[in-house]
Amino acid sequence: MSKKVKYYYDPESLAYRIISPQKRKKFGYALLFLVASALFGFLCFVILMNTPYFETPKDKIQAREIENMKLSYALLNKKLEDIDEVAANLEDRDNNLYRTYFNSAPIPTETRKAGFIDKNRYKELEGYNNSDLVISTSKRVDIITKELAIQSKSLDEILKLAKAKDKLLAAIPAIQPVKNEDLKRMASGFGYRTDPFTKARKMHEGMDFTAKMGTPIYATGDGVVKNADNSLSGYGNHIEINHGYGYLTLYGHLSKYKVRAGQRVKRGDVIGYVGSTGRSEAPHCHYEVHKDGKVVNPINFYYGNISAAEYVAISKIANQ
Repeated sequence: MSKKVKYYYDPESLAYRIISPQKRKKFGYALLFLVASALFGFLCFVILMNTPYFETPKDKIQAREIENMKLSYALLNKKLEDIDEVAANLEDRDNNLYRTYFNSAPIPTETRKAGFIDKNRYKELEGYNNSDLVISTSKRVDIITKELAIQSKSLDEILKLAKAKDKLLAAIPAIQPVKNEDLKRMASGFGYRTDPFTKARKMHEGMDFTAKMGTPIYATGDGVVKNADNSLSGYGNHIEINHGYGYLTLYGHLSKYKVRAGQRVKRGDVIGYVGSTGRSEAPHCHYEVHKDGKVVNPINFYYGNISAAEYVAISKIANQ
């Protein structure tokens, strides 16, 4: 097909003449075409680069590395599950076997499983495509590391208790403060009872051993006398012995003392004598056992000098 030729009418020559296009215009049209083509090509390139259908060799390498990383983290989490299971078994044995054997309070689960207070601890791991995976795994590693550190310290403590086992067994309150042959009766046991003075129902935090005035009172375990005075309201003349390992015993309503504060005593030593001082209706020894700052039932600590039958008999009397 031949190129179209344009004409114009020349009034001077009264004839039609051919219109010749200017070279400048031709160059401008060509340049505009080239620029438009370049922009269109660049736009197409950008679109292709941002679609999943077009991957460069570098993209393929990065994708493979990301998949390898995810696989590595999955394997790491599986190993962490195995470590967590082993740590749980250690925790169970530590709390229910070792610490029970040595009469030591178990470590609370909240303490073992506690995370970290610092909110910015994992800040630098945020903002990536797989941040959730990396952060959650990092948290698990940190918590398990902390658990193992706590368990290690606990085993160090258990080792010290094992080395001091003889001292521990001697320190635990294990006999009655008043001998059976000196007892008239068990006046009151551990638990709620009617207060003889106020007639109100009140917690009785120890056991009362009724005996004659002046009957000897014995230290129930090795320890150091903390107090031998009448500073506690209602107890009258009383003695407190710190046995260590979290144990403390109290002996109330004494007529007189045979020990002083700071004195070291052995189980079975006479420390004072039965009286009726303080809030007392008749001569007796009020006896309490404290473990880790909490009062506990003394009847669980008489295995040192009574038989099974005597233990059952005392339990029945104490629970009345």
